[in-house]
Amino acid sequence: MNYARFITATSAARKPSSIRVMTEILSNAPKSVISLATGAPNPSMFPFKTAVVTIENGKPIQFNEQMMKRALQYCQSAGIPELLSWLKQLQVKLHNPPTIHYAPSQGQMDMCVTCGSQEGLCKVFEMIVNPGDNILVNEPVYSGTIHALQPLGCNMINVSSDEHGIIPDSLRETLSRWEPEDSKDPEKNSPKFLYTVPNGNNPAGNSLTAERKREIYELARKYDFLIIEDDPYYFMQFNKPWAPTFLSMDVDGRVIRADSFSKVLSSGLRIGFITGPKPLIERIVLHIQVSTMQTSTFAQLLVSHLLYQWGEEGFLAHVDRVIDFYREQRDALLAAADKWLSGLAEWHVPTAGMFLWVKIKGIHDVRKLIEEKAFKKEIFMLPGCGFYLDSSAPCPYFRASFSSASPEQMDLAFQRLAQLIKESL
Repeated sequence: MNYARFITATSAARKPSSIRVMTEILSNAPKSVISLATGAPNPSMFPFKTAVVTIENGKPIQFNEQMMKRALQYCQSAGIPELLSWLKQLQVKLHNPPTIHYAPSQGQMDMCVTCGSQEGLCKVFEMIVNPGDNILVNEPVYSGTIHALQPLGCNMINVSSDEHGIIPDSLRETLSRWEPEDSKDPEKNSPKFLYTVPNGNNPAGNSLTAERKREIYELARKYDFLIIEDDPYYFMQFNKPWAPTFLSMDVDGRVIRADSFSKVLSSGLRIGFITGPKPLIERIVLHIQVSTMQTSTFAQLLVSHLLYQWGEEGFLAHVDRVIDFYREQRDALLAAADKWLSGLAEWHVPTAGMFLWVKIKGIHDVRKLIEEKAFKKEIFMLPGCGFYLDSSAPCPYFRASFSSASPEQMDLAFQRLAQLIKESL
């Protein structure tokens, strides 16, 4: 892999922060060291002294005064060592990436902790995208990704998808505009990466099959582009066995994977992690050094203590409880849809995530129906137009989340919506 061709001039120009490097050195230094180096504030001046966090079905997590001093202090930009170590073991257990034992320059698997996966993805995009670059997406696209990419001035090329995700033949047809060797010629502007949410796609709820992933990965090898595997709903897949990930297939070191604890541990703690080839992860960490500087030490320590208390088996048991809950929520929303929207709309059963993607029949553009009429009836949903590159185009879809409402509320919401649809036809 020639990683240099994927890195923008801005990212290539980043240098290590001497202060951040010293923070890392000091974190590994013996206690006998006398440091006059960093501007870390004196923790004796922090007003928070101890903390106890009660854990469901487990021992409380206790931060004594010494641990609290660490939790409230600066830490390494890539993440605290014990959390990174636990996460690396998890990635090996779940995905067994072929790149684990590669040389660093050849794309050895590396990781960093980020303030949720969204921060990591924004830094990935900034690292790779120049104005005018061609990149591949599949509509409908997570709106946060659209808004992160559009200001960078790239050309987003849509690849068709269905209820099983990206259609490999559509990707093959899109790529036929280029020759495989064009990736070596910057003037040809062959696509730099494919961005995809492979499980429980937000908003469409579809998931890529293993067979399609293998076809897509081979096309990535042939045309030499990266795959950005944004997988926040990986731990919310309703059917087992789970399909293998792009990371598990990555013999080249061309996959950048974004994971998140937002859906299974806490969205407010802002803990995500990026896994990918070391030369690219290093660029992301350099960006972290001069932006957020680090993910909250307190949040990292809290999550780290929980994960070590649980162990991998305990964590995956918790994941199973999460899945069971959201599967029941999904089934409740599907029951409401079958009861009230049959004949008025159509949808596919989501196999992961927390969204139902619904197409209303006979209404060319549902924006007014969802944004105005439904609002007045006190039912809030998202019109589908915001998940397309051209958000002004008419769109018959809307996104309904089954994460928070009760089954009774879902039933009432779709009953009201059905009446509005009938009135609008």
